[in-house]
Amino acid sequence: MLRQYELVERVKEYDPDADEALLNRAYVYTVQKHGAQKRASGDPYFSHPVEVAGLMTDLKLDQETIMTALLHDTVEDTLATIEDIEDNFGPEVARLVDGVTKLSKIEQMPENERAAENLRKFLLAMSEDLRVLLVKLADRLHNMRTLHFIKNEDKRRRIARETMDIYAPLAERVGMYEYMREMQLLAFEQLEPEAYATITARLEQIRSSEGGQVDAIALKIKQALAEAGVQVEVWGREKHPYSIWRKMAERHMPFEQVTDIMAFRVLTDSVEDCYRALGVLHTAWKMVPGRFKDYISTPKTNGYRSLHTTLIHAGSMRVEVQIRTHEMHRTNEFGLAAHWAYKQEGRPDGEVGWLRDLIEIVDASHDAEELLEHTKLAVYQNRIFAFTPKGALFQLPKGATPVDFAFAVHTDLGAQTVGAKINGRHMPLRTQLGNGDVVEIIKGAHAQPQLSWLGFVVTGKARAAIRRAVRLKERSEIAEIGTKLFEEISERLPTKVGKKAIKAALERLDFEDEEDMMFAIGSAKLTDREVMEALVPGSTSDLPAEPAQGRAISIKGLTPGMGFALADCCHPLPGDRIVGLKRKGKGVEVHSIDCLELANGEDVDWVDLSWGEHSHGAVGRLSVVLYNRPGTLADMAAIFARNSANVMNLELSQRDDPFHTYEIDLEVQDLAHLTRILSSLRASDAIAQADRV
Repeated sequence: MLRQYELVERVKEYDPDADEALLNRAYVYTVQKHGAQKRASGDPYFSHPVEVAGLMTDLKLDQETIMTALLHDTVEDTLATIEDIEDNFGPEVARLVDGVTKLSKIEQMPENERAAENLRKFLLAMSEDLRVLLVKLADRLHNMRTLHFIKNEDKRRRIARETMDIYAPLAERVGMYEYMREMQLLAFEQLEPEAYATITARLEQIRSSEGGQVDAIALKIKQALAEAGVQVEVWGREKHPYSIWRKMAERHMPFEQVTDIMAFRVLTDSVEDCYRALGVLHTAWKMVPGRFKDYISTPKTNGYRSLHTTLIHAGSMRVEVQIRTHEMHRTNEFGLAAHWAYKQEGRPDGEVGWLRDLIEIVDASHDAEELLEHTKLAVYQNRIFAFTPKGALFQLPKGATPVDFAFAVHTDLGAQTVGAKINGRHMPLRTQLGNGDVVEIIKGAHAQPQLSWLGFVVTGKARAAIRRAVRLKERSEIAEIGTKLFEEISERLPTKVGKKAIKAALERLDFEDEEDMMFAIGSAKLTDREVMEALVPGSTSDLPAEPAQGRAISIKGLTPGMGFALADCCHPLPGDRIVGLKRKGKGVEVHSIDCLELANGEDVDWVDLSWGEHSHGAVGRLSVVLYNRPGTLADMAAIFARNSANVMNLELSQRDDPFHTYEIDLEVQDLAHLTRILSSLRASDAIAQADRV
């Protein structure tokens, strides 16, 4: 553990103007507040924030970040408050500590929800200050280094899975590859202990049996470049055990077939030397086709720049070589953190684009699981590069389509997409883009995102925007039905309904605006009576009471006093031939005689039943296929209203342009009533098909 003076000296080395007294006070404060608290390892608890602060000094971050690292657990785990932090260390440190603290208050949530909520808060906190993320990543890295001290295996695996799913990808997204690799390795050890042990053992075996082969190849690379007049630093290593395991899993190959186990880094003084070095290496050794990537001319989203190639050494051995400048190397290992050196003003440019996309996904996601799905898509996949006709470059995941490209350019462009040209040719929207494709999006002023697009888009931004647009359209369509029903209800009132009455009704029913009320009417969340009473209080007092479902229904053939229920699978109506199923200890379930459930062979008692006299008032279910054009929903609602049928539930079950299929539960009098409604629906030009379910 770093001593107090050692930590301060580290900061003063790169920032001579740092406030030594303030740093000392923060160190002492965290030691005092955490007091006698212990970690699972048995070490004093304050050793953890001190080590996190040490990680921040490795990145040469400003004194506010160092103090935040020292204090990041005090509000969560001690009696200290944010107000105490602000009084002692100022508003900026208090804001940063508060940001880190908020990310930790979610341990009691269900696993998926917790991970997703963590991510949501990360993204929102990052939009304020990237240093919150840097401290949290260092906090998680140190916790992973000491994870083996936790005795509960399930807890270790939960923390490791969260690290693999959330923290390591975020470290990659801000370009902190050193953090990402170590997190993945430590998580891999917990999640796949047998695979970890096997691969590390095989790597050790290669290391011992082949002796100094890595050093020998590194020396040959350096000599070849020196002879060509290119001065470089070269070093090699075996590839990361987790990346080897992932390649084995993705390509279904055994360890023996993973050929590029060794990787080498070549550091030069200039960009020109990078390309000169590449030419020398491709002349000296054969390169593997398809394995060359130029991230210098087209950097990754997180700012990563390097040349990647794979060479065939000594006849058959494949070795991966990465060529970059010294400056690129620092940025590549520590990413956006490298831009946050002390007293750095503003936010790094590389952060803005992808962070803006992620914040947009947060806003568009419907729930925690959807957010997690979208954002995992955004952080995991391999990338391709595509261009607009004017030459603007966009990076997308492998498998991306013109729709993904359109949403990457701008959300509005994605929403208005009707077609696309790829390299000048009209192509289907589901076409997967290749590296270097020029994509021209054809848009329509009145176009809208289609539900079917979810079957082929791969970017989180596109999926989130499409789902949001579809939800809004569905809401609008149901509100359209509600408006038609509202007009029918208003005509039954004793007085004309004006804006004043509608405004008063909104207040009585606690709705924000008219659209909310129309949606509630259209989705059968409000009864006719409730709407009438809200518009004109007292207007329903002279109306007969509405019978509760089943109140006017009687069944012949039941033992006196025996309970019954109408089956949800077939929704029997007065007029249907019916039969009862009696299960031990339960009432009788009433089915229509042609219900498919009766053919499942279940061993139950059958009861011969018939409807009692004057039975009426039950729920029938319809499947209605509408043409997708303006006004069709209103036409359907008008048919229901003319036939005095009350909509109990309405759900869009399928959207396949130019048709929309709805499942509708209708409160009707009997089979004859439902049959009349079906006849009216089938006669309408708005409706392609109508059937009883």
